[in-house]
Amino acid sequence: MERICSLSNRPSLLLLRHAAQRRPSSVGQQHLLAASRLASQLSQQNTRRNASSLSQRPDAKHVSFPGAVKSAFSNTMRFEQPDTYPALPTYRVVDQNGNVVDTSFKPDLDADAVVKLYRDMLTVSILDLIMFDAQRQGRLSFYMVSAGEEAVCVGSASALAKEDVVFCQYREQGVFQQRGFKLSEFMNQLFANKKDPGKGRNMPVHYGSRELNIHTISSPLATQLPQASGAAYALKIQRMQDPSIPPRVVVAYFGEGAASEGDFHAALNMAATRSCPAIFICRNNGYAISTPSLEQYRGDGIASRGLGYGIETIRVDGNDFWAVREVTKKARELALQDGGRPVLIEAMTYRVSHHSTSDDSFAYRARVEVEDWKRRDNPIARLRKWMEANGFWDENKEKEAREGIRRDVLKAFSEAEREKKPPIRSMFEDIYEKLTPDLEQQMKELKAHLARYPDEYDFAEFEGGKDSLDR
Repeated sequence: MERICSLSNRPSLLLLRHAAQRRPSSVGQQHLLAASRLASQLSQQNTRRNASSLSQRPDAKHVSFPGAVKSAFSNTMRFEQPDTYPALPTYRVVDQNGNVVDTSFKPDLDADAVVKLYRDMLTVSILDLIMFDAQRQGRLSFYMVSAGEEAVCVGSASALAKEDVVFCQYREQGVFQQRGFKLSEFMNQLFANKKDPGKGRNMPVHYGSRELNIHTISSPLATQLPQASGAAYALKIQRMQDPSIPPRVVVAYFGEGAASEGDFHAALNMAATRSCPAIFICRNNGYAISTPSLEQYRGDGIASRGLGYGIETIRVDGNDFWAVREVTKKARELALQDGGRPVLIEAMTYRVSHHSTSDDSFAYRARVEVEDWKRRDNPIARLRKWMEANGFWDENKEKEAREGIRRDVLKAFSEAEREKKPPIRSMFEDIYEKLTPDLEQQMKELKAHLARYPDEYDFAEFEGGKDSLDR
């Protein structure tokens, strides 16, 4: 791995040396000096790595093979057993009753900021309930609920910078909400109306926002992970070329089921060997659709895999808002040290909801199990208890907040549902700058088909009706 690390910096060295050789008129003198220093430092590091990984000294007590440079020799043959090592601990700050258990913890937010984040969690919860029911009523084609995982998303997102780049899976409504995604934007995407930036071409809950630095969600599982590693490497190279650029990290969210995909392993290995400023946040909610965790893996969760790739790793109580926030703050700090390095966070939680509106989870788990988790360890209730214990929340404020949020969600719902769908013509656009002859022919054939069967289609629900095909 050491040898791989040394090779991985060669593109960076070439870019830095090229920048250092350019004339001052094209790059600021200060940037040139910084780039030159970085190139020199990386070159020295590579020289040390190459020497240490390839030299096997006589009578050495440790392995110096390129593939394992810190392993001590042993004259005892012993196969390592997983049970020999204790499970990684799960960090928490506040217990289920709202009591602080980490005596070193000091909140870094005032009451107003905490209330805002608590309202974000409430908003996601209420949004989920309304949209799940809407799908059951036939007013929406599909939806995915994030019940039980609100603290993971809102807590982690609250510790990020606005400039940080985010890749989500499909249960991160809380990340979008915390970063400023509006209820109208949720609804426009869900109803695939003309105000949806994606023009109705994606499934519901596949949000995205260029303004908030959140890449659009895609359905294939775990594809966002190697993309996140690549994006983090790009940020690293950009900052090497221009140190005046503010430091940023890339954050990738995924479930423990996605960690069974090959893309997970490729992403972590790339991020580790290229020292990418990336934070990987795993929502381990116990189920990959219908497959429980015990049938997904035999090792110590997902966190142990991070250690195997040489990545700093921590396991955290995902139902503890404060623990998630504190861990993510520290992870961001670590990810930006020494030019960048990856960090893995495994947030332990429980998926209270069905996998999606296409799923009936009671076919593979007991209803009493779900109800027990709802009652025993709800992340929203836990933060509420902490707020009440600190004197800035009570039953009246809770009732007022829930009623107000529900009104806002229903208002956005009603407005988005009434909007027309994107023009029919838009299905042919945004592929090429100008429509190709093939696309022109397809559009002509569609127009003829609609004219032939006018009673089979509701043109009124589309902006411009069938006339949009004439423009």
